[in-house]
Amino acid sequence: MCGIFFCASTLQHRVDEGLLRRLREINAQRGPDAQSSCFRYPSPSRSRNPLQCEGVKDLRMEFFSSELRLRGNFPVVQPHQKDGNVLCWNGEIFDGIDIATEENDGVELFKILCALNETEEIRDAFARIEGPYAFVFYHAASQKLFFARDPLGRRSLLFHRPSSQNPYLLLASVSVGNDQRYNFEEVPTGTIHVVDISRLEGSENMDASFEDCLSFLPRQSGSKHHKYATPPRLNQNFPGDESARIGALDTIPDWLQSTVDDLIQHLDRSVMLRVQNIPPTQPGQSRLAVLFSGGIDSTVITLLAHRHIPIDEPIDLLNVAFENPRKIRVHNEGNFGGVPKKQKKRNTPQIATSNNATYMVPDRKTGLQEVEELKRLCPGRVWNFVEVDVPYQESRAARKHVESLMTPGRTVMDLSLAIALYFASRAVGQIRSQPDADSVPYTSPARVLLNGLGSDELLGGYGRHRSAYSSGGWSAVIEELQLEIDRIPTRNLGRDDRVISSHGKETRHPFLSLDVVSFLAELPVHFKMDPRLEVGLGDKALLRLSCYKLGLVEASSRKKRALQFGSHSARMEETDTKGDLLLE
Repeated sequence: MCGIFFCASTLQHRVDEGLLRRLREINAQRGPDAQSSCFRYPSPSRSRNPLQCEGVKDLRMEFFSSELRLRGNFPVVQPHQKDGNVLCWNGEIFDGIDIATEENDGVELFKILCALNETEEIRDAFARIEGPYAFVFYHAASQKLFFARDPLGRRSLLFHRPSSQNPYLLLASVSVGNDQRYNFEEVPTGTIHVVDISRLEGSENMDASFEDCLSFLPRQSGSKHHKYATPPRLNQNFPGDESARIGALDTIPDWLQSTVDDLIQHLDRSVMLRVQNIPPTQPGQSRLAVLFSGGIDSTVITLLAHRHIPIDEPIDLLNVAFENPRKIRVHNEGNFGGVPKKQKKRNTPQIATSNNATYMVPDRKTGLQEVEELKRLCPGRVWNFVEVDVPYQESRAARKHVESLMTPGRTVMDLSLAIALYFASRAVGQIRSQPDADSVPYTSPARVLLNGLGSDELLGGYGRHRSAYSSGGWSAVIEELQLEIDRIPTRNLGRDDRVISSHGKETRHPFLSLDVVSFLAELPVHFKMDPRLEVGLGDKALLRLSCYKLGLVEASSRKKRALQFGSHSARMEETDTKGDLLLE
């Protein structure tokens, strides 16, 4: 994980130094191991030395990177530099390019890029990569600036276009929140952005000339298909309404036997690639943590991670719970008689309740149940079930900072999800040696966090998939599932990356490996889900069968519950605010 910040400005329109300093500082939090900047002053003539730094050229480019060391044997200080080329890399290469255990993937990628000359060759180099990434690459020979996120948008990159009020170009992994000096938007994932810097040179009106200098490279070339260039399209085949159905999770139909095995194999490999070779911490400390609710998604990747982490290392299970005054009041007082919301008390009363009851939210209950199942299946493993309890006043105090991190996300739902991830990934809580033992303060040292996000989109886990079947049959379900894949890059991932990485940690998504996504996309829809069956069986049916086969009997039948409701991070106030409303 790294923080990226880039600024291109002219002598006439320098960016306020205070803003630059704050942007460097917020992006440095993502990479506490090393931070550095370099500058380029492009020459008007491409025949002149691109390393000139006399400071007299009109255009100045600053490249800043911070580094969280998770690959290679030694820390690597970014930006990567050679022959005037510069790379700011925030990513992980899990497949497509061979990276030895002792090598740093950013270093190896930069070697490849420096040997290329054509724009299309640079595009194709990134099309070979499977893994989350965002990058800014300056190609000195052509004086072109390339920047992009991976096809699923698993890493954040924000983009300020030059405007008449703020005539400079900014790119950053994270911003400092709402500020009149920029208008950040998330970089779209459908193309690679290319800026011809030589045409910007000497321009007094960067905002006027910028759009003429900006072009967009399609992720796929016209002549050949690249496996990791774009998300896949769904299999359009579906059965008749009288086709065979799944009877129960303990019996896999013959026609699904091999598919269940294939899903387990694909997920196992995805998890393995994401947990192997994590740099060690102190002996006896965890290198890996899981954002753990006890639901089917987080539990299955936890069990698979157990296969690839040495048995003498603990694995941390991060389980977050919020003190929610509204939920506590309703629990203690009820809402008998259906009191209208406008008549409810505006000020939250002081409620006498035990600490355990306050934080015994739905995800805490299922998490505690599921860790016992993991202990039975994985004897010898130490599972640190980390109870991350968030008092109401602490969550209120953190709200402004979390809002700043999640920008440009600005909805009520953005906040309820972001604040849950913020405290979960901070991983400050308590553990117990036994369920009834006294708690001991604990902070997880793990820098890599696994996240089960993606399974609902790929395997039909949302109620809207069942509704689509009711209104339009199997074809409507396929259409909705294709929309899910298409929406993945624009929904939660950039926001989640900005929030979690503020603690100097990296989240990895095994379900969102492009290999797993492609495997599931190629399957007929009725192999993955069956909306004709009840909730807890038909939704994500393929994953449920796989989970049961792995021995996770209790987890296999758990129903979908959103993070903000399972942790009680949503709707803490008396007002009933819809999730899609903008924050004030």
